[in-house]
Parts: sequence; structure tokens; C-alpha cells
Amino acid sequence: MRHISKFFFSVCIVLLSFLGNAQEKTTIKKDSIPPKKERYGLRVGVDLFKLTRSFYETDYRGLELVGDYRLTRRHYLAAEIGNEDKTVSDDQVNFTTKGTYLKAGFDYNSFQNWGNMENIISVGLRYGVSSFSQTLNSYQVYNPNPYFGESPVIISGEKFDGLSAQWIEVVAGMKAEVLSNIFVGFSVRLNRLVSQNRPNNFDNLYIPGFNRTYNGDFGIGFNYTVSYFIPLYKATVKAKKKEESKKKKK
Repeated sequence: MRHISKFFFSVCIVLLSFLGNAQEKTTIKKDSIPPKKERYGLRVGVDLFKLTRSFYETDYRGLELVGDYRLTRRHYLAAEIGNEDKTVSDDQVNFTTKGTYLKAGFDYNSFQNWGNMENIISVGLRYGVSSFSQTLNSYQVYNPNPYFGESPVIISGEKFDGLSAQWIEVVAGMKAEVLSNIFVGFSVRLNRLVSQNRPNNFDNLYIPGFNRTYNGDFGIGFNYTVSYFIPLYKATVKAKKKEESKKKKK
């Protein structure tokens, strides 16, 4: 009986020693996993749609530069700056609009990346301002009774300077990393005019950065971008704390 007790005691000592070593190894293994870090920096690029449109559309010249800065894990400061020179030829009016614009705001990334992915599916908001001029090239007086023929085209050339407009944009878009630090993306925008300075005896039918205004104060737009990410620093991702909630029985 005494030998059995000694044997049982020895087995317990061995088991406790084994469990202690296993726990120590597990702790070391867990501690050896480096914490996850994410990159923060500046992304700059260009709108390919406006750039290529200038080559195949003879009455349009435009360029838009885009950029964003990662502020938090989900939030990005974002901005676009550009210029446009567009001639619009409609049934009764032909005019040219020239000007520059700036949009500034933020994006929220709703996409949960895996591993070291840095893709973005975002919604955001912009406030846009534009300074531009318009030239009324020609126009035709509307004739409701064209029995004796249409009204002649009148050559004008009248120029309206010092025009401006401000608006708000709701933005939805995405960016995907196709090569190291190189991102391709697109966005769609719904615009709402806040204020505008209209010319005398004319109207702002096209606003640089806002697009056409034939449907009142609302407009739509989109861009297709390629951009380069410039990493500035890395930040450690904090582990989420598990909160245990106790249900109270009533």
C-alpha cells in the first residue's frame, strides 16, 4: 500500500511538472506573436476619366488631382482639386465654361480587411467651391410657331467673369491595391448646390467640379482614379476587449 501511494504521488508530481512546462511554453508562444501594425500615410493620384476625356473630346479640357490622408483606422481626410474648360452646344445655346474647383471632406472605410490588405469601400462627404467664367458664344431665340422658319443663330461672345458656386457632395466609392502602394478606384457623387453667383441675363448651366445644372440644384458625377500611397508611419492595432455582460433575472 505504501509503495502504491509513493507511485501515485510520483505520478502526480510528474503530471504537475508537465502541465506547468506546457503552460509556460504556451505563454511564451502567445507572447512571441508580434502585435499587428497598420500603415498610415498620404495617398495622391489623378482622375483618369477627366485626363483621358481631354484626348478624345475636342470641346473639353480637364484635370483633377485627388488625395487622402489616413486619420484613424476608419476615417480619412480627403480632397480633390482640378480645373475644367468645357464648351456645351445645345439646340438653342452654345457656351464655354472655364474655372477651377476644390473639394474637401472625409471618407469612412466600411471594409474589414484581412491580413495586410489595405482596400477601401467608403462613404463620405465633401464641400466644394468653384470659381469660373462663362462665355456665351451664340444663341437662338426660341420660336414657338416656326411657320415662317426657325429664328437665326445670333453670335454673341459676351463673357461673364467672377462667377462662383458652393455645394455639398455625398460620395460612395472604393479603392483596391493592384500593385505595391498603387491603388485603382472609382466613386459616384450626388451633388446639391448651396449657393451660386449667377450672371446677368444668363445662368450657370455648367459649373466646374459640379457638372451640369439643368436639373435644378442637384447634379451627379463620378471619377476613376489611380493613386500612389506614401507610408509615413505605423500604428499598433489595439486588441478588442471582451466585455462580459450579465443578464439580470427579473
